[in-house]
Amino acid sequence: MTQLDFGFGALEQEFWRLVFVMTRIGAALVAAPLFGIAGVPPQVRVIGAGAIAVLVCAWTPVAAPPVLFSPPGLLAVMGEVLVGLSLGFVLQLSFAAPILAAELIGGSMGMNVATAVDPNSGAQSPALGQYFAVVLSLVFLALGAHLQWFALIVESYRALPPGQTWLGAERFALIGAFAARMFATAVTIALPACLILLIVQIVTGVLGRSAPSLNLFSLGLPAGVLGGIAALLVGAPVLTDLVARLSAEAIEQTAELILP
Repeated sequence: MTQLDFGFGALEQEFWRLVFVMTRIGAALVAAPLFGIAGVPPQVRVIGAGAIAVLVCAWTPVAAPPVLFSPPGLLAVMGEVLVGLSLGFVLQLSFAAPILAAELIGGSMGMNVATAVDPNSGAQSPALGQYFAVVLSLVFLALGAHLQWFALIVESYRALPPGQTWLGAERFALIGAFAARMFATAVTIALPACLILLIVQIVTGVLGRSAPSLNLFSLGLPAGVLGGIAALLVGAPVLTDLVARLSAEAIEQTAELILP
């Protein structure tokens, strides 16, 4: 066993307790879509995790393992990391729905050639997906859903105290169910625009068959882009409602994961 002792007594015990509590919070912030992006400096995440950990230490009777740097202590730390990553990953699933919907719409419009770097994953994603992600982020923050998510992180220390952090098969099945709901939400967002684009493609095909002299490529691509933009303009109010519902579902899914 390895027990670090710098001779500060109770103050040192509170420090190691704070570090232990920060493990779950820091893992959740790293896995979360808004707080774990590359544009957020690591120092900001550490400060945020420390600030929330101070509240958790004041509001809950969380105790660090007696010997933190020992096999039981490291196993407890791994459990904390597992819970934190799960809380952030559930939120990440909800934010992936608009990106997937943008892939479907952009492919039908022919706009997938316009790509940008996704700040959440660091990978290339359609520019339309960035628009959807920005709308979801603004609605998520405007509704105060991030504050509710922080409250659920604090509540997780009561529902899943250290030492009881193994999620079990039922909670992992819930995460799989959340992924299925994410795909369904993505299809719901993309369906109106895709239907309009399908009609545009059918009309373009009929015109191409009735007038073979027309250049189908020069006619179909601009028609698809214009039809997609018109569909997005018409469906903007519906998109806002869907994104607001998606933000609420993200909090509900997080609550279902930690609460019995």
